[in-house]
Amino acid sequence: MSYNLADLPKEQRQAIEDEKKQLFDFWHENIDRARALAGRIVAEKGKRKGKWQEWADEQIAQLEPAQFQNMVRREVSKEG
Repeated sequence: MSYNLADLPKEQRQAIEDEKKQLFDFWHENIDRARALAGRIVAEKGKRKGKWQEWADEQIAQLEPAQFQNMVRREVSKEG
């Protein structure tokens, strides 16, 4: 189901736009760090062999906030 944002009250539209900006700013500020960390995790793949995925999941699970975890997980899946 889709809806037209123009049908929402101005305050609600503004709240949606503010959240989108906040999420984009977070992404923009952290993407380089997420890519670097993902690269380090992927670099361990050859050393850890069959246990790598379990180890990588543990490393990612320790990260905060959840948005950053998701960024690193996405970058690992792209590289790995």
